[in-house]
Amino acid sequence: MGIEDLGKKAGDFVKEQTENVKESLGSEKAEGVSDKVLDGAAEFADRTTGGKFGDQIEDIRATLDEKFGTE
Repeated sequence: MGIEDLGKKAGDFVKEQTENVKESLGSEKAEGVSDKVLDGAAEFADRTTGGKFGDQIEDIRATLDEKFGTE
């Protein structure tokens, strides 16, 4: 096997794995994980600020969910 063959195999592997990662990130499981993390962060921020910025925190949480989530 020459260096060109090895390079092609490596490139093919990266392409395959990229598709697998994209599919995994778009899964329901990933959505659940991102929701759990965002919920926890929003709850922490709300508690830390004594609820003074609840609307702003929820807006930020929703914006992040749109960026990271699938729903």
